[in-house]
Amino acid sequence: MQENTLDQKCPSCRAPLKFSPKSSGWDCDYCGSHFTIEDLEKIQKKREKAQKKKMNSQGYNCKNCGAQILVSENVTATSCIYCRSSAIIESRLSNEFTPTSVIPFKKTKEEAMDAFKQTGLRRFFIPKEFSNKKNISEIQGIYIPFWLYDYKVDSKVTGVGNIVSSWSSGNYIYTKTDEYAFTRSGVFPFYDIPVDGSKHFDDALMNSIEPFDYKELVPFNEAYLSGFLAEKYDQTKEEVQSVAINRAENTILSEINQTLNRYSSKVINEKTFTPSSFHGEYVLLPVWLLNIKYKDKIYPYAMNGQTGKMIGDIPVQKSKVVFTFFILTIFLIFITSLLFILIGGYSL
Repeated sequence: MQENTLDQKCPSCRAPLKFSPKSSGWDCDYCGSHFTIEDLEKIQKKREKAQKKKMNSQGYNCKNCGAQILVSENVTATSCIYCRSSAIIESRLSNEFTPTSVIPFKKTKEEAMDAFKQTGLRRFFIPKEFSNKKNISEIQGIYIPFWLYDYKVDSKVTGVGNIVSSWSSGNYIYTKTDEYAFTRSGVFPFYDIPVDGSKHFDDALMNSIEPFDYKELVPFNEAYLSGFLAEKYDQTKEEVQSVAINRAENTILSEINQTLNRYSSKVINEKTFTPSSFHGEYVLLPVWLLNIKYKDKIYPYAMNGQTGKMIGDIPVQKSKVVFTFFILTIFLIFITSLLFILIGGYSL
């Protein structure tokens, strides 16, 4: 299967053009030109009329230098490793793989790198791999495919709750347990429940960098992908909708439990969740990702490209801990010996 690419170049000087989170537009680093989404939409219409170059199913031909670059089948936006030009694989964003919306990056690469450095500075005994500037500079901005679900559900929960009271009289303590049947019901609407649509990214990591501000979703345009990587979903709306349903139902149970605090203990006998509407929308969300290898294990770090929230765990280098303990032990022995000599000298 042959595929086509779309590049994003400055209309003024033809240099690579990248989206700038700071200006919320496209700034050329070479001639200083600035473009809005409206400007690029006009350029896009002209580009669609141009002849599309052919490529194999696993690669693309760079329009800037002509090199052929191999990419994985789910990649929709990448860059040439030779000339650093951005390329968007158009056919992988067509039809059902066309996102409806995107949240553009607001945090720059420099901000993401600084945030990771600060995280390392706050922790002791980190391995040198996690403070290595070259490793940190490998952080990449990636648009992750997500499904956003709107879910309205009729809910009913029934059960039994106990209220235990006690009092004393004379030398005796009395305890009474009152049992009550309870019913809670209502209609719960949910909006924009996010579920990661890619098998390649750790779901727990993606969940941890939430929330995103979905008010900043804008209509999708390929130009937002320039300068960043992007992937298409490989889990359909139907395949992962159970995740959204479970998140919604767990939230409902949590809300209902808040109304049952008066009971000392409770047992839920029956819970019914009946969806009255369900809708899923395909969007791309901005994430900065960094993977650092240490002792044959990959440690992933993720930063919300919109809010700056960062998640990841930096390991402890045991050799540094042992060395520090050894130095402190020698120091304490020296101080103790010195004090013993001094005290012994005074006693004479």
